[in-house]
Amino acid sequence: MPQAPHTTARPVLTHTLGFPRMGARRALKFALESHWRGDSTAADLQATAAELRQQHWQIQADAGLGFVTVGDFALYDHVANHIQLLGCEPARFAFGTETPELHRYFAMARGVSATAAHAHTGCGPGCHAPQHGSGQPALEMTKWFDTNYHYLVPEFHAATRFSVASERLFDEVRQAQTLGHKVKAVLLGPLSFLWLGKSKEAGFDRFTLLDQLLPVYESVLARLKAQGVEWVQIDEPILGLDLPAPWRHAFEPAYWQLARSAPKLLLATYFSPLQDNLRLACQLPVAGLHVDAVRAPQELVGVADWLPAHKVLSVGVVDGRNIWRTDLDAALARLRPVADKHQGALWLAPSCSLLHVPLGLQAEEQLDAELRSWLAFAVEKLDELALLATAIGQGEHLVEGALREARAAQAARRASPRVHRATVAARLAAAAPGADQRNSPFLQRRQAQRARLRLPLLPTTTIGSFPQTPEIRTARAAFKRGALDAAHYRQRMQAEIQLAVRQQEALGIDVLVHGEAERNDMVEYFGEQLDGFAFTQHGWVQSYGSRCVKPPIIYGDVARPAPMTVAWTQFAQSLTDKPLKGMLTGPITLLQWSFVRDDQPRSQTAEQIAWAIRDEVCDLEAAGIAIIQIDEPALREGLPLRKGGWKPYLAWATRAFRISASGVQDATQIHTHMCYSEFNDILPEIAAMDADVITIETSRSDMELLQGFGDFQYPNEIGPGVYDIHSPRVPGVDEMTALLQKAAQVVPIAHLWVNPDCGLKTRGWPETEAALAHMVQAAHMVRAQLEAETS
Repeated sequence: MPQAPHTTARPVLTHTLGFPRMGARRALKFALESHWRGDSTAADLQATAAELRQQHWQIQADAGLGFVTVGDFALYDHVANHIQLLGCEPARFAFGTETPELHRYFAMARGVSATAAHAHTGCGPGCHAPQHGSGQPALEMTKWFDTNYHYLVPEFHAATRFSVASERLFDEVRQAQTLGHKVKAVLLGPLSFLWLGKSKEAGFDRFTLLDQLLPVYESVLARLKAQGVEWVQIDEPILGLDLPAPWRHAFEPAYWQLARSAPKLLLATYFSPLQDNLRLACQLPVAGLHVDAVRAPQELVGVADWLPAHKVLSVGVVDGRNIWRTDLDAALARLRPVADKHQGALWLAPSCSLLHVPLGLQAEEQLDAELRSWLAFAVEKLDELALLATAIGQGEHLVEGALREARAAQAARRASPRVHRATVAARLAAAAPGADQRNSPFLQRRQAQRARLRLPLLPTTTIGSFPQTPEIRTARAAFKRGALDAAHYRQRMQAEIQLAVRQQEALGIDVLVHGEAERNDMVEYFGEQLDGFAFTQHGWVQSYGSRCVKPPIIYGDVARPAPMTVAWTQFAQSLTDKPLKGMLTGPITLLQWSFVRDDQPRSQTAEQIAWAIRDEVCDLEAAGIAIIQIDEPALREGLPLRKGGWKPYLAWATRAFRISASGVQDATQIHTHMCYSEFNDILPEIAAMDADVITIETSRSDMELLQGFGDFQYPNEIGPGVYDIHSPRVPGVDEMTALLQKAAQVVPIAHLWVNPDCGLKTRGWPETEAALAHMVQAAHMVRAQLEAETS
């Protein structure tokens, strides 16, 4: 209900912590891929980047923000930008002084071949041709906190040195100033930068590099100040984590050192409550503090109590992680006591960078009016900030019409009959207590599966997808716009599936997949066929590099009206005598990689999805499919950032997976896949998922991630990835053999599978065939070695 007018009149500044990079039509994606193919120059790419920055800054200026944010843009990843800015590119790449910065950047992101001919050609390190030889693998990639964005992991050694080594940030500041904008620069803070990296030397603690790193940050800040930058947003999201004491205690002296030569610093935290770090964050020697009032609204009053009046309080009141329209009445109710209590300057912002939401609703011409009225993308969130700032700073009466309209949209969503389905609620309520358990324990199931499948030692397989060629994409686009009828589309996709099956047979792979030619995305494909999901036309969000995803919107109760994959999988299995996996996306990944309804607990939505996937699993089994893979790459990223919240999350998340998998007989083998996350701290819960086989990403970490599975004595079977699919580089047989031998030292050989790190959708056929041929050859070599040792 409307509240009494808020009478404390004062200006309230708005800003954003970051903004989407790709552009309205994914212009950056296409410019990157053109450059990597050698079809455009570095200058062409940089021109596109400059144009996108200009467009995005103008959007921010037009929304009335107090600053435009500079330094959040990246051609691949903002952490990679910092690696170059701070002069700590890994020595293993052996870059020469003559190697251009952009070439080095993409070499770290995508790996390099041993072929020197790539060094200065237009083809560049991302050349589409297969890159054979040893070369250097790309930097490890992992999830950015609990998001689906992936960052490149800095590598640290005792010999690591830092220096200001890139002009990129300063050039971008100059560009924004030339355009007439007032600039707020953004940096990833020094402690978070070190925390997010990895020590690549046994026994070395990367924390010891802080004293070397701080003077370089001082130099960066001093240069920004000399450029006329008044405010620098310095992100320290690790303040929302459970930090070891030395890291916590380092914040105060570190920021006293930085404050000596810095512009005004706005310390930004997000994604998690501050808890035991709240008082520390408030008392650091900075000019302002940003807090996430979406993830931690309960801390706002405490922050207002502890933050000195001379400091700016920036409140992240609009959700930067989801696409639902802000409940403005609730936001104002949250802000009023804070505005009264904190006597200093008040700023409003999204809770975190808007990198995690699509750009704007303007292009969404096919969304129905009701659903559209419930949503706000990045551009609309800036408008919400302006409205809130006016209401809290000058009076709600000035925006009463907009508040009334927003109130009506919230009420309509709550009352909409499309949101709740009685049949879904009844099914969950009627679930039997053992619905999340297989019929028999793993050892008994394994006997039945081995008798049925008769696979060799070190069976080879892939993770699911095969190259999505231009022909596949063209056919799908034609089908979607009505230029290709369903019968001809099915014929085209069946031809692609037949190609994938024949290629796998020719390569000698033991367990095949159908290649997923018919699928646009591992989440979108399923969401399009489930009730309770909706889709945008252009709601793209960056996942990593040029890879974008278009997350579904879960707006209502979820159910499966009809089989989703059975016909395609049956067709593929009919082409071969080898076992072929049915490929599904798991309930937690469908949840995590969607924009999820915020009107009920996430656990309830996850269970609804789990029952829908269970129906598909049972139908695949009934169709004769002996192996069914239920991918859960997002299980780890759903963990609350504070360990205190882990146990309840893992309980409902692993239960949802088991519900989806437990409707089958013992002889049906259930696989799952996880990638680009740290798993070692949740291994008991991964074991509790009770998948017969788990495949994981390990190649970028040189099998480092596998060590935890070995130490834990993971009871079921496991396939550690032997090569990185996110790079066009094709590792040699010797390299893959060495990784397999490492794996065999950690995991019993009878439990090992051989596979790539992830799906092959983004790769081309030449490098895919070359890499898989090496993988199969490596598996045969290790099998032969083992047979020789035991004969």
